[in-house]
Amino acid sequence: MTVGRVLLAVVFVVGGLLHFAFTAVYVSIVPPFLPAPVLLVQVSGVAEVLGGIGVLVPWTRRLAAWGLVALLVAITPANVYMAVEHARWAAIPAWVLWARVPLQVPLVWWAWLYTRKGK
Repeated sequence: MTVGRVLLAVVFVVGGLLHFAFTAVYVSIVPPFLPAPVLLVQVSGVAEVLGGIGVLVPWTRRLAAWGLVALLVAITPANVYMAVEHARWAAIPAWVLWARVPLQVPLVWWAWLYTRKGK
């Protein structure tokens, strides 16, 4: 088991659990044009936990990694929304919110690494 895969799993499992510990915070970053923000936060939290666990299991690794890639693409609008509406999160410097947007690219790449056979 690679350190990178274990670290990826920890990032997503912890991140997914935080969706339930701080649901209101996550709901606040769901763009207003999306329906059912609480449900979206819960579903994405479960997806993160399952994806994180899934990359550790050999027979689910590739599917779980593809799921994490899809999830990272799906949550990009929330990162863009936070950056554009940065005044709503005044405690966080705007540059940090903007930095999160391109950060999706290396995260997608990291998850994608485990979609390949033999990883």
